[in-house]
Amino acid sequence: MNQLGPDLETLTRRLADTPPDFMDEPRVAGSGRVAVAALVNDLAAMHGGPAPFAVLAQCEGQSQRGDRNRLAVIMIGTWLLADPWFLAQQLDPATLVEVLAEVAEELAATPAHRFAADPERRDELARTVLDRLGFRPAGETPEQATDRLAAISATERRRLLEASRSAEQRAREIREALARKVAQESADKWTRE
Repeated sequence: MNQLGPDLETLTRRLADTPPDFMDEPRVAGSGRVAVAALVNDLAAMHGGPAPFAVLAQCEGQSQRGDRNRLAVIMIGTWLLADPWFLAQQLDPATLVEVLAEVAEELAATPAHRFAADPERRDELARTVLDRLGFRPAGETPEQATDRLAAISATERRRLLEASRSAEQRAREIREALARKVAQESADKWTRE
């Protein structure tokens, strides 16, 4: 996150103005309207090269339940990465679409339409993409950018919640083991007397 990026407001406004075509149904298992692989390849071409076949293969959905939302996030991310600021950076097309696929996988637990409709989710998507590409929003230090991404990241919240649950489960197991040990020691004491 050391390189200075664009104004975050420009990116979030772009996401708020996502055209309906980028919010349409991705083609998954023969249904849907948008061929996401073609969209991603067009993005790579806009950045000067073809998309890697491995990434394009990830853009072909097999299951509505498992792939639909992830592909919808890719579509919205494609719109974001077609912003003139990203085009002017002359980013490596292969790296760009690989980052897009990784970000979509990471954020797929959130309904895709929220990345265009919800201000906090727009901020999260824009910051996550910038972070993965090594940029930070204009006007922010690297520390500020990292802190703000962590503060709004639904992924980070889920990770912290899971860690909290695991720690609580471990503490419960320790308390139960201690209680069993105390009970056993008490029973041993009674049998010795």
